[in-house]
Amino acid sequence: MLEQRILEQLFRQNYSEMIHLASVLLDDDEEAEDVVQDIFLRVADSDIPPMNDNYLLTAVRNACLNRIRQMQLHDKVKGLMPIEDEADLQPIDKRLERLEDIAAYADEQLEEPHRSIFHLRFDEDLTVSEIARRLGLNPNTAYKYLMQSIQQIRHHFEKH
Repeated sequence: MLEQRILEQLFRQNYSEMIHLASVLLDDDEEAEDVVQDIFLRVADSDIPPMNDNYLLTAVRNACLNRIRQMQLHDKVKGLMPIEDEADLQPIDKRLERLEDIAAYADEQLEEPHRSIFHLRFDEDLTVSEIARRLGLNPNTAYKYLMQSIQQIRHHFEKH
């Protein structure tokens, strides 16, 4: 673990520039704060201080780009499933029945790895990146399989 004195010095010298970069890239001050805090936590946990200040700025840039990619994937998946439709206006018992029907259809009709990805996303609430890591897939591939599963399920239930 890095010495407190070294960490404080790194913080004082680099924090404002790191926050500025993250804020510009993310266009969200709270997200920027989270990214910079995560970086300092990782630096604090390491035994070796960063070689130079560019290391910290590069870490901010990379973390922001990862966060943007994650948000874009989340938005894409969210866009596939409408938030408000007639199902949202149904009584809770009808909604639960529909969810059970969807889960049963997924178990019976989806092929692997579509089935696993679908359950990891909606049963375990994992992000596409987390699913990809767990299954050893590229995040874009995991997203593609999830999108195909959702479209297949949507198509089936639009007919019925």
